[in-house]
This record gives sequence, C-alpha cells and structure tokens, in this order.
Amino acid sequence: MTYLQFLALLPFMVLAMAAVVVILLIAFRASHTVIQVTGFVMMCGVVLAMWFVRDTLPREIPPLLVVDGMAALFTGLIIFSVLVVGLLSYIYFEEREENPKEYYILLFLATLGSAILTISRHFVSFFIGLELLSVSLYALIAYLRNRNNAVEAGVKYLVLAALSSAFLLFGMALIYMETGSMEFTAIAKALDAGGASVLFIMGLGLIVVAIGFKLALVPFHLWAADVYQGAPAPVTAFIATVSKIGVFAVLVRFALAIHLQQNTLAVTIFTVIAIACMIVGNVLALMQQNVKRLLAYSSIAHFGYLLVAFLSGNAGVGAGVFYLLAYSITLLAAFGIITLLSTRRRDADELSGYRGLFWRSPLMAAIFTVALFSLAGIPLTAGFPAKFFILTAGVQQHMWLLAVVLVLTSVMGLFYYLRIISTLFAAPPITPLKERTLHPFFYFATTASLVVLMVLLGYLGVYPSFIVENVREFLLIH
Repeated sequence: MTYLQFLALLPFMVLAMAAVVVILLIAFRASHTVIQVTGFVMMCGVVLAMWFVRDTLPREIPPLLVVDGMAALFTGLIIFSVLVVGLLSYIYFEEREENPKEYYILLFLATLGSAILTISRHFVSFFIGLELLSVSLYALIAYLRNRNNAVEAGVKYLVLAALSSAFLLFGMALIYMETGSMEFTAIAKALDAGGASVLFIMGLGLIVVAIGFKLALVPFHLWAADVYQGAPAPVTAFIATVSKIGVFAVLVRFALAIHLQQNTLAVTIFTVIAIACMIVGNVLALMQQNVKRLLAYSSIAHFGYLLVAFLSGNAGVGAGVFYLLAYSITLLAAFGIITLLSTRRRDADELSGYRGLFWRSPLMAAIFTVALFSLAGIPLTAGFPAKFFILTAGVQQHMWLLAVVLVLTSVMGLFYYLRIISTLFAAPPITPLKERTLHPFFYFATTASLVVLMVLLGYLGVYPSFIVENVREFLLIH
C-alpha cells in the first residue's frame, strides 16, 4: 500500500479507532458522559480527516476499495447522521437502567460497516461491510431488553437479515461462477464480452432480494414497522438514515459499474419495485396511529421515490444524494422530537401523545411540523427541491409512469403528514409535558441541534443550489 492509498483510508481508520477507544474507556471504567464526549470528538476527527485527504481523491486501493468523490459524499452523510444520533443517544439512555456504554461500541462498528459499503468495489468488501453493519444492528435493536417489543424486533431482524445474507452470498457465487471475478469493473468487462447469461440474471436477482431487505423495499419490507417500533428511538433514526445510506451507496456503485440501467429486464424489475414501494408505503402509512410505524412505512415510500433517481443512471446520482441529505436531516429532526418526548418506560410513538404539543412546547411542535412538511414535499422546505430534482431526473430519462406515480403518491402522503400536524395544534390534554431535570447541558445541546436541523431544512428548501453545486463538484472526482 502506498502512502497516498494509506492517506485516503485515514477517515475510515479513525472511525475504526473510535470503537477501540470506547472499548478502552469501558475497561478503565469511564463514565457515560466521558464516552459520549470522546465519541463525539472522534466523529469530528473523521470529518477533519475527510477534509484533509480530499485533494488525494480519487484513490483506488485494489482490489477491494475505491475512495472517490461519491464515497466522500455518502460517507459525509453517514458521519453527519451519526453525530446527531450520538447526541440523541445520550439523553435517551442516560435515563434508563441499562448500561449504555457498550451501546457506543455497537454504534461505531455499525457506522464503520456502513462507511465500508460506500467505498466497496468488490463483493468481499461489500459482504464484510454489510455484515459488520447487520451484526451490530441485531444488538442495537434489542438493546433495551426489558422492553416488551425490543427482543422480538431484534430476533425478527436477526432471522430475516440472516436469510437475506444467504441470498446475497448465493447471488455473489452465481455471478462469480459466470464471470470469474468478484470485482465490479471486472464483472462489467466480462458482461461486455459475453453478455448477461441466465446465471448472471439469477445471481443479480438474488442480490436484489438481499438489498431490497436492507432498504425495506416492497415486497421485502415486512420487518420495517415492527423493528422501527421496537428499537430505541435513536437506533430507529440510525436504521432509517445511516444503514440505508451505506446500502444505497454500494447499490449505486455496483449498478453504474455494470451499466445496470441499460439492461431492460433489470430496469423493468426496479420500476415495478419502485411503483410498489410508492403505493404500498403510502397506503399502509395512512392506517397508522403509531408515529414510528408511520415513519417506517413512509420510509418505504421515500425509497421508492429514490429508486426513480437510481434508474436515471449517472444523471440521477446528484439528485439521489441531495434527496438522501434532505431525507436524513428530516428524519433526524423527527426522531429527535420522539427522543426528547420519550419516557423511561416507553417511546413517545403514539399519535395521541402529541395532541396539543404546540400549546405545551411550541419549539418542539415547530421542529416536528417543519420536518413533516419536508417529508410531504411542501415548498420552502428541503423536501420540495429534493422531490423536484428526482422528478426532473425521471422526466429527462422519459420515465413517465414513475413520474406520474411519484406525483400521485406524494399527494396521498399529504394526508397522514397533515393528520399529525393537526394533532399537534389540537386542544392539549390535561397531562403536562415531561420536565427535564437531568443533564441540562446535553438537553440544551440536543434541542439546539434540532433547531439547527430545522433551519437547514428551511435553508435547503429556499437555497438548494449551494449543495447541488458542491455535490456535482464531488461527483466529478471519479
């Protein structure tokens, strides 16, 4: 390995060191506060390392990895999301009996797995990153073992994730048997020389099943609502953002390498999946009274929208990155409100618990309202230009059916988002809002971060050009 290759991997090494540092702090009996602050500093160190190595990109580390502009974008999204999730985790777990120290080991390992996916260009690194992410999530989902639904959600994710890993490995084996390689570019060369055979199509189909499970795409979405509801609120935010960003990143890289968007059968399959996600996700969300389950089904619909950008090929990558940014900020703000309103015994996930929130806490109601407006794609929030860019990419590629379904289902989604907003402004119940007495500094820092997220949603909704131009500049690094 050359010096420049080593330098390109520096951010990922710092991320790996974060888990090791937390293990050492636990061994020396450090407090939860020390571990939280150290972890936050380490994540900031990852950001600084990414900024430091930006001029060395793109850099290939054969045969497994490639660090380029697209990897930097997706990794930046992951670290940004983890910084917020880590801050939410302190307030959430400090009030509970379970020792939260080991939680940060799992959190950073899952983050490392997701980051590895963004730089993978080989099936081996793809599988290693995905398993590192999945195995950590098993424990994170069931971390509050005394809660009724936690163990059930963890076991359900464990069984289905193990099944999806079997599909993934079988698909990889079939593709390797047909092309003689597991490297994305070498697979593409083999396809150019001999075309897509039946074995390759079967292998690709099995891989799509595995990725569909990780992204909760229809019809592989059955785990999503139960896991979102049973997992701790910060873990649910992590699953909805970080884990899906990493999986989507490797899907985009693999698809662009083998020119998947030029294969008629593959495009047809993903088109059907996208339409099913947009329709099923919104229809199921309409029937929910649990906010976390509603956001779970909503996320299925949003990744249906994101598949429109994915099917647009190179033209849609920039739109997809911007959509993921807006989507991540929005969900982090929404789950941040859920975290702050949660009690020791249960999460604040019932819609009835949000009745009259505006009259009890105008700031929290304002943040939640802006987040819901963004999810609905209302103008002056980040969700509007995000959907517009995806719709534009689809229209430019003449994907009229997907564009029409996107518009119609977005209108359908307005109903359940506005239902929550109307609940926020209804007459308040007699029960007062929970008062925070422990750790006022971290409570203030968490609230301030949510305010920043709300401002970002407004800023990106009015001035998206700054992010769009920087995304394009990074995507030129390939």
